[in-house]
Amino acid sequence: MKLSLHGRVGAVALVGALALSLAACGSDDPLDTDASAAPGAGETTSGETSTLSGELDGAGASSQEKAMDAWRAGFQTSNPDVTVNYDPVGSSGGRQQFIDGGVDWAGSDSALKPEEIESAAARCEAIDIPVYISPIAITFNLEGVTELKLAPATVAKIFRGDITSWDDAAIKADNPDVELPALTITPVHRADGSGTTKNFTDYLNKAAGDVWTDEGADDWPVEGGESGTGTSGLVQAVQAAQGTIGYADESAVPAELGKVSVKVGDAFVAPSAESAAAALAASPRDEERGEHDIAVKVDRTTTAAGAYPVILVSYAVACLTYDDQETADLVKGLLGYVVSEEGQAAAQTAAGSAPLPAELAADAKAAVDAISVG
Repeated sequence: MKLSLHGRVGAVALVGALALSLAACGSDDPLDTDASAAPGAGETTSGETSTLSGELDGAGASSQEKAMDAWRAGFQTSNPDVTVNYDPVGSSGGRQQFIDGGVDWAGSDSALKPEEIESAAARCEAIDIPVYISPIAITFNLEGVTELKLAPATVAKIFRGDITSWDDAAIKADNPDVELPALTITPVHRADGSGTTKNFTDYLNKAAGDVWTDEGADDWPVEGGESGTGTSGLVQAVQAAQGTIGYADESAVPAELGKVSVKVGDAFVAPSAESAAAALAASPRDEERGEHDIAVKVDRTTTAAGAYPVILVSYAVACLTYDDQETADLVKGLLGYVVSEEGQAAAQTAAGSAPLPAELAADAKAAVDAISVG
């Protein structure tokens, strides 16, 4: 099976897309699929021969990129006659391409807004299916410092531009044993519309509303600072200079950058798959959604022990019914693998994400099973 990944170059979607064609067999597979641990080519994990064939196009969240590589590698083994294309243009771009009918499914770090569901209705009944849960790391570049403890209001003031030096009293108060330099803080944000930005700004608004008065949004609301396109672009901007601070899916943050533990109740909690899962467990569903449209309302102010509320719940956005059988079968096949125990384990290994809890996984599977042609 061939798989191709279209990468975004610059800030313009679909410009200079990079295609990676991956062979299902052979030692030159850049995803390094372990053939000895996988079913034979053309076999599903249950040993049945795959009947799927055709091409499937998706676009969206760059935060899913590592997980998507793992999902593609697993799905390719069982379905050698399918080509899956995914363009990590960012959540906003992916949702818009889905609404416009340009892709078969989208990846998004936030569920569709009510107005987006209405816009998508011209095409189909759109549903959100949770596929990926991950902490958003607040990451910084300070020589000799690998960890800082920060209260929500301090984080908000830094990104708002109210705290401008690393030796500010508010930072020192929570880090008395850290030698902090008198160095200017340079906040880095996403240049493109991003579900990661929406989740991060939602956290700032909910956890430090007195400081951060803007509601969560895909587009960064504050003037100034540095910016980067996509998850990789933001991380590269943080790496490029001392004194920078940004936010990104924790799996994309290299070891040489520091990470912030945020104050939750009376404790400071670091980003991890376990702390993200604890935050998810403390968060309710959006009960106003349809039966198979699943959205989580993350509780950013939880004080649950071990919970890290700066998380993103990333979704696959799909049609409940497609116009043709081939597309319905392909979307159903891919997303069925993604939400399966095997698919979630693959993402956890590749990206350090938290697997879907049992109840949420069952509901996600039911939503995938409901996809049909009509």
